[in-house]
Amino acid sequence: MKKLEIVPHPHPALRWKSREITKIDPELCDLIEQMFDLMYSAKGVGLAANQVALPYRLFVINPTGKREEKDQEFVFINPQITRRNGSEEDEEGCLSLPEIYGPVPRATRIVVDAFDLNGEQFEMELEDFPARVVQHEYDHIEGIMFIDRVAPAAMVKLQPLVSDLELQFRNRQKEGTIPTDEQLKAELLALEKLRTGK
Repeated sequence: MKKLEIVPHPHPALRWKSREITKIDPELCDLIEQMFDLMYSAKGVGLAANQVALPYRLFVINPTGKREEKDQEFVFINPQITRRNGSEEDEEGCLSLPEIYGPVPRATRIVVDAFDLNGEQFEMELEDFPARVVQHEYDHIEGIMFIDRVAPAAMVKLQPLVSDLELQFRNRQKEGTIPTDEQLKAELLALEKLRTGK
């Protein structure tokens, strides 16, 4: 069983346009359980599959961030945002960009279609913070980071922090503690074939 960990920017998985999942099995359920554990340990409210180097259209959320509030845990498999209304700017962070926060405009109300762990299709209407969390995670599976949506003027302040994170990652690759981008991409392709049949 693959042991998951949250990968930092600029890991290639974070720019990977994820593939639809074609089978839900006990292994996938185990991976999702690990994702929730990692999310809570990192004090997050959402986590996308590609943040743990899995190239799948899948994310988990709990807008309360509280492990004990199980009724607020949701799994979205092969999600589609079908409606967006309103607009509001608020600060966002990301578990793959630790300690970096910036203002991001998002729709205030959304409708999302997805499948749950039983393979049942469902539709959910969300607004305000839960809607923001889903949009942030949905961006991830499209290979989009929240820093891509920060206005250029605000990004000027964040860029040194982002560059520092990139430098740390590249240095770890030089030391050999993280595989090369080519090796990481090969792993992603192998995982893609495993669960998407493509």
